[in-house]
Amino acid sequence: MKKTLFSAILTLSFIFSAGVLFDTNAQTISGSIGTVKRGGSTKATVVMSIPGGLHVNSSRPGSEYAIPTVVQASASGAKVGSVMYPRGKNRKLSFSEDTLNVYEGRAVFAFNVAVPANFKGTTISVRVVARYQACTDEVCYPPKSKEVTLTAKVL
Repeated sequence: MKKTLFSAILTLSFIFSAGVLFDTNAQTISGSIGTVKRGGSTKATVVMSIPGGLHVNSSRPGSEYAIPTVVQASASGAKVGSVMYPRGKNRKLSFSEDTLNVYEGRAVFAFNVAVPANFKGTTISVRVVARYQACTDEVCYPPKSKEVTLTAKVL
């Protein structure tokens, strides 16, 4: 028992000193929507910023064990189109025999927002939830979800 505890403490000390642990909450989600006219539509974009040393599995990672990135958008009083996912990059990582498709640095997701002609308000809010799994070249962390609300002026 003492040997196991000592081994665990030694391993954690090495990990901290080597800088291997990353803040898996460091990914940020932001976005924007253009101004939209009643009865019209506009393009919305969501940007996931991924710090160096980490990657995020793409929407099609190419492995049954890798959790894909999923971006869902919804709005009350407006119609939200399907999310268009960017292409990822194929990478060979030390923990997998096969290549995985991942996002690195910055991933931009786009979708359309349509506002009906009889919309009563002056702004529209779109709720976006991104679910992703961040990894280093050696290990993957538990999946996380982040949420952002995008607003646009309705003319």
